[in-house]
Amino acid sequence: MSLRSRSTGLLAGASLLLLALSAQASPVAALRAVGQGEMHWLWFKLYDATLYSHDGRYHPDARPLALTLRYARAIERTDLLEATRSEWLRLHLAEPAKEQRWLTQLAALWPDVREGDELTLVVDVAGQSHFWLGNRKLGQLSDPAFAPAFLAIWLDERSRDPALGRRLKGES
Repeated sequence: MSLRSRSTGLLAGASLLLLALSAQASPVAALRAVGQGEMHWLWFKLYDATLYSHDGRYHPDARPLALTLRYARAIERTDLLEATRSEWLRLHLAEPAKEQRWLTQLAALWPDVREGDELTLVVDVAGQSHFWLGNRKLGQLSDPAFAPAFLAIWLDERSRDPALGRRLKGES
């Protein structure tokens, strides 16, 4: 084996190792937690939520930004989509045609979730939205208007649980 083929083999092996390690990395590894809280419906805990930013503080327009929901119970994808649609309708965040387009895209990305699953939205510096289930990337939505509308479900002052929104933003 020549020195050149040995070094090429080592570089290829190192590249594969780095690729494998990065595939296992948390989607929020480079971010810092801003705040967290629990979402309940009646007396049932639905999930724990954590908001992340680059500096551990909430700035509405700062990117990257991430929201992780760790589910306390199994929820079907159709129920997740319906809850999202219902909140968008209630908050009047975008025109219905745009919301329907987003819901169609989400239906292609989101799975049913089980107890313990973590669904994470990461908004990159370009404003694109990336969804992860645990450490597995599900896909992305390119519309920069999506992330503010989706995050408003938790962070808008008119959200279903304004106290949770304040905790996520590090305000209480």
